[in-house]
Amino acid sequence: MKPALIMRYVLFATALLLGSGWSLSGNAGSQKLVLTGASTLAPLAGEIARRFESLHAGTRIDVQTGGSARGINDVRKSVADIGMVSRALKPEEKGLHSHTIALDGIGIILHASNPVAALSRQQISGIYTGSIVNWKTVGGRDAPIIVINKAEGRSTLELFLNYLNLKNSDIKPHVIIGDNAQGIKTVAGNPNAIGYVSIGAAEYEITRSTAIKLLPLDGIAASVVNIRNGTFPLSRPLNLITRQAPQGLIRDFIEFARSEQVRDLVEAQYFVPVSAR
Repeated sequence: MKPALIMRYVLFATALLLGSGWSLSGNAGSQKLVLTGASTLAPLAGEIARRFESLHAGTRIDVQTGGSARGINDVRKSVADIGMVSRALKPEEKGLHSHTIALDGIGIILHASNPVAALSRQQISGIYTGSIVNWKTVGGRDAPIIVINKAEGRSTLELFLNYLNLKNSDIKPHVIIGDNAQGIKTVAGNPNAIGYVSIGAAEYEITRSTAIKLLPLDGIAASVVNIRNGTFPLSRPLNLITRQAPQGLIRDFIEFARSEQVRDLVEAQYFVPVSAR
């Protein structure tokens, strides 16, 4: 047989093997999952993904942020295998399948040097709608308040607005941020700023001496303990979303993400494992 013809047969056989999911070594070919969505959930999902990959040779998991709305839209369009959504599904989203892997809360953060120790719901609403513009009005320094708000498509924004019974058009922000890390960095860099972020993300940063502090809501401390016992007023589930009932690799990953095998990762991010409910 001519060398050129032999090469054609080799290439054809290789294509068949790769197309069937097998590698040239005879082992199962690489498998890939794509997760997109909530920035609150992404760091935890990334840690879970790395551990899952270490236990499943040839598996790659790509975790991307962009907000809960992106996670839902990408799953609906089959752009992502799994969406990350840091809230409960809405009635119009009930056709999707939701799998809670942890619990979190949303807390108000100030710079660590800010003398204000607590704000009422009415005061928070006044600050965010622009009727309170100086910290002196709420017992702080004589300094302008820098209002940090979340961008559209973020579930943290939706839940925060619902808590205050406001619309996003009511908010008068000075800065609009995307993920929790950006919000924390902005407040830590400005003694007069106020923002709201994941309690888990904030507690994690506080342990690393980041210059922020969490305020109580409705007189209840913003803490993992109070999320766990159900007393904190602004708590939420952290969900993995699928278009259909999960099967195969998707099912295996979600079951792993809800298992005791990753409990330490959930707690390291200052979230509440679902098994602790």
